[in-house]
Amino acid sequence: MLNTKEVNKQSMSTTVMNQFNKTADLIDLNPNIRKILGITNNEIVVHFPVKMDNGEVEIFTGYRVQHNNALGPYKGGLRYHDTVDMDAAKALAMWMTWKTSLAGLPYGGAKGGIKIDPRKYSDSELERITRRFTYALGENIGPEHDIPAPDVNTNAQTMAWIADTYMSTISTSERSHNQHVVTGKPVGSGGLEGRDRATGFGVYLSIKLLLETKGENLRDKKFIVQGFGNVGYWASHFISKEGGKLIAVQDAHATLFDENGIDPEALAQHCEPRKGSIKGFSDAVEISAEDFFDLDCDIVIPAALGNQITADNAFKIKASIVAEGANGPTDNNGEQILLKNGVTILPDIFCNSGGVIGSYLEWLQNRNGEMWQLEEVMAKIEKKITENFHKIHSEVKQRNIDWRTAAFILAISRIETAYKQRGIFP
Repeated sequence: MLNTKEVNKQSMSTTVMNQFNKTADLIDLNPNIRKILGITNNEIVVHFPVKMDNGEVEIFTGYRVQHNNALGPYKGGLRYHDTVDMDAAKALAMWMTWKTSLAGLPYGGAKGGIKIDPRKYSDSELERITRRFTYALGENIGPEHDIPAPDVNTNAQTMAWIADTYMSTISTSERSHNQHVVTGKPVGSGGLEGRDRATGFGVYLSIKLLLETKGENLRDKKFIVQGFGNVGYWASHFISKEGGKLIAVQDAHATLFDENGIDPEALAQHCEPRKGSIKGFSDAVEISAEDFFDLDCDIVIPAALGNQITADNAFKIKASIVAEGANGPTDNNGEQILLKNGVTILPDIFCNSGGVIGSYLEWLQNRNGEMWQLEEVMAKIEKKITENFHKIHSEVKQRNIDWRTAAFILAISRIETAYKQRGIFP
């Protein structure tokens, strides 16, 4: 099952710093800019009390790390998970900086969340926890300063609570201009049509575009998905629509397998009343978690937590493509094994960027008072991802390097250019 051991937290930070330093060396990054990008701008920790349904008070710890805002406001998700801590938030915030830069968006990078297992709390408790967290963050978030979004175990409802709380704590005259303090809201509360599927769609599209460069398509391609939340489901949905065959799914509770294919729609219906758990799905057999990455398939989609593909299991992977739906799912040691074995890794900062591109469109929609239909939104996301794919592919071919290195070069070079043009205050 998913690996959530404490030991992985430090390696997550190590992974992102190794990637950064490797790229900085390759492009001979300006040493002063290297110092700036190697650290975070702000690291915020808040402890706040919340009254539970039984009348008792619990103290929660929340985090928000703002890595860099050279290109625009900080942007990044809030996750509710018991692995959330400062180290994880710092790593994820840095990845967001690279992701928004690579996507060509006017954003920087941030990340955060609450150290909590949301399954242990009622909906009313989660609402109070979310609202109190928002209040504790105060002016550390804002529509032109730091714009949170959904992440692991948070969703459109979470964002609606944050937006309402934020707007309720500012002056009346400003409320109508601050709806875009978060993205990923329900459509009826200023959200974007298609934002729910944007990340998974990006994963699917990145795989499709890669296959096209080889003269192939998704028909009859066997794929496995780790994590069946929003990203895992929508990626499976779009790939299956084009003839791909989902043969295995893994989450924290079970590992399912069916060589004839698992119907993602049926599995999603099974998960809905079970708080997302795939366990007990009758149309597939449950297998050992250790056998998941060893399955014979064409594509692996890690779409859960970080540091899942390591030296302990990377050598088992038989697929030719690993498409990173999650942030940081492959550590440095695992990556070296995959590359040595000829596996193409579509890196997280590109592969799952459909979500932040969708977030940008929602932010613009709220900011400008516009409304876009689903078809328009998906066309805009597809256009942006396709353009970015070809830029990375060109870098891969010209430099004869792997996809992650190419993506990092493009992302960091854009930020370096911004610093060189603007200078450093004072």
